[in-house]
Amino acid sequence: MSGERAGRGALPPPVLVGALPVHPVRLGDLLRWLEERISRHERVTVFYANVHAANLARRDEGFRAAYASVDAVFCDGQGLRLGAALVGRPLPERFTPPDWIDSLLSLSPVRRAGVFLLGGCPDVVDKALGALRVRHPDVRAAGHHGYFLGADEDEQAVIDAVRGFGPGLLLVGMGMPLQERWVAGHRDELAADVVMTVGALIDHLSGTASRGPRWLTDNGLEWLCRLWCEPRRLWRRYLLGNPAFLLAIARQVVAERGRGSRWSPGQAGPTSPVGPARRRPRSSRGSAAAPLSRGRRSIRAVRARIRKSSASEGAAA
Repeated sequence: MSGERAGRGALPPPVLVGALPVHPVRLGDLLRWLEERISRHERVTVFYANVHAANLARRDEGFRAAYASVDAVFCDGQGLRLGAALVGRPLPERFTPPDWIDSLLSLSPVRRAGVFLLGGCPDVVDKALGALRVRHPDVRAAGHHGYFLGADEDEQAVIDAVRGFGPGLLLVGMGMPLQERWVAGHRDELAADVVMTVGALIDHLSGTASRGPRWLTDNGLEWLCRLWCEPRRLWRRYLLGNPAFLLAIARQVVAERGRGSRWSPGQAGPTSPVGPARRRPRSSRGSAAAPLSRGRRSIRAVRARIRKSSASEGAAA
């Protein structure tokens, strides 16, 4: 991950959750950081992280490298926040782009420099731009659909459109991992101060996608709402992916306790035990007793970390 910018609103160093470096940042601090970057015309890239991203990073070296190259990664899922607490690196807040897009577009530098939406179907991005202009009539806005990959001429036309508009903020919503790979491969060609991946934000702006009731989305169950709406597409991501993530986090906790070491910002990500588990040779019941005892001690330690994290957050609030 590239170095942090100095000055007002500098981000805290990232922590490693699974294979992903994530900044333990609150929304207000991220907004101030983005505001300063755009006002200074600094070129930065921002990704979001959730359980799906962590699972992809665990098995996809290119995806993991894309995250390591960006300037900021914020927590977009309660599942990832839980995993961070389990490994003793609490993330203070979870926030997802549909919840704070209006705050982002209200920043003075964004209103002056403009925003470009990249993603969605042709009619969807048009509806999203219409809704954005109603909600923020003083923001200069343009956009392009996300179905241009596979044709070099179309891809170059999109890059030229972004360059011609020259936005302060480019929001890329083409789905994970496509959006991260595309941004990482073309960041130098994208004439925008801030490039940020936003997932399904454009669909939400257009009104073609719903998020479910707030009492679910605000309590870590937004994945359940999405699974209900798109079971055929998302069942594998959530029903298999969520347990796989927790298992990987458990392995990370046990391995780090065994090494007696901690990851620190700037340390290479592959040192974390996030890859596929190695098969261990079969052993007798007697020889398995010691690892079982260590596992129980690790579980007690994880519980203690969660209680400590919750107490510290309550004191901070």
